[in-house]
Amino acid sequence: MDDRQLQDLIEALVAEEHRLLDHGGGGDGLTGDEHRRLAAVTTALDQAWDLLRQRRAYAEAGLDPDEAAARPLDVVEGYEQ
Repeated sequence: MDDRQLQDLIEALVAEEHRLLDHGGGGDGLTGDEHRRLAAVTTALDQAWDLLRQRRAYAEAGLDPDEAAARPLDVVEGYEQ
């Protein structure tokens, strides 16, 4: 996945996150399935942003950005914001 595809994915996930939050009144009015989907979207966003940052760092260092790989979810979710 190249940078443009990652950016498109991030935009789609952000839009879905906003739809869910708007629909659920900030998250309080979501069904169980919607809460699970929101959690999955949030996790996928974290992973996509991490991969995009890695690709950019590889490119800035003169390395092939295609060598960057998505990190496991448990690693990405452990980062402090």
